[in-house]
Amino acid sequence: MSITFGLFNEPSLGYDYSTIEKYALEAEKHDYNSYWVSDHLLFSRKFPYRNCLDSWTILAALATKTKKIKLGTLVTCNSFRYPSILAKQASSIDMISNGRLFFGYGAGWNKEEYESYGIPFPSGLKRLKQMEEAIQLIKLLWTEEKVTFKGEFYQLKDCVFAPKPIQNPHPPILIGGDGPKITLKLVAKYADYCNLFHNKNLEWKIDALKQHCKDVGRDYDNLGKSLFAGWPGIVFTDSEEEKEDFYKRRSKYIGVEYKIVKSWYELEAPGSWIGFPEEIRERFEYLISLGLDYFQVQFHPADDLKEKRILESVQIFKEKVANKL
Repeated sequence: MSITFGLFNEPSLGYDYSTIEKYALEAEKHDYNSYWVSDHLLFSRKFPYRNCLDSWTILAALATKTKKIKLGTLVTCNSFRYPSILAKQASSIDMISNGRLFFGYGAGWNKEEYESYGIPFPSGLKRLKQMEEAIQLIKLLWTEEKVTFKGEFYQLKDCVFAPKPIQNPHPPILIGGDGPKITLKLVAKYADYCNLFHNKNLEWKIDALKQHCKDVGRDYDNLGKSLFAGWPGIVFTDSEEEKEDFYKRRSKYIGVEYKIVKSWYELEAPGSWIGFPEEIRERFEYLISLGLDYFQVQFHPADDLKEKRILESVQIFKEKVANKL
């Protein structure tokens, strides 16, 4: 099984564009497969002056600066854009990047963002239904010459769509989220990749995904299995004192209780997200044993903007973790 790593960046933590670009070029330099950005409108109303650059604008800019690394959203919120316009943005960036787009897609979840920006926030079930209809529409626009579409939420009439994506038949689709009843069923029906979270229900959710694939006649082995190792983030340290200091400073920076931050790292699973490279490598060995083959990783100093520490981590991870798996 081929194991693949991408680097993830969270623009809502306050990064300026030059820093985001620097991380992407560093990831390309060290042969990471992909560079991912989240799709948020704000981090929190508690931090009103913290930067939160638009994800698709970032990808358009990076498409002109990078040469070989794939570029993706982890994940685009369906509610933020009409699906026909999103399809246009995605195919345009696939063209600009010469076929390097990875289309990460989700239903949206952060009610605070919706309220702040005046976007309707329907129930979770309705958001998932909207996403399913949207992904059907987007695939049609990417592959058909002219599209008429009459759905419950979206309608198109004789829509002529160009440019088509460079990738044939379309950019790989990754659906983010691991709700076992609906989201993983949508993965089985429409996605090229799933994207899971590491929590105590991970093995159970993998089993649920296998069953959904069986139910819809999908070959589970041909589905890419990715996991977001970017939250809570990977930290290299050999000091227990530094670990505790990290938990405290990170708690303050993101506005989350210390005990919650600590619990993210101290999962009941082999290895760790914080510590020596050997401990972090053990965590990935466990995840790979479950059949996961694609990982998006993020590196955190406690206040997130210490550029030198993050650039060092990008190199250390590739040399002492990824290349040894």
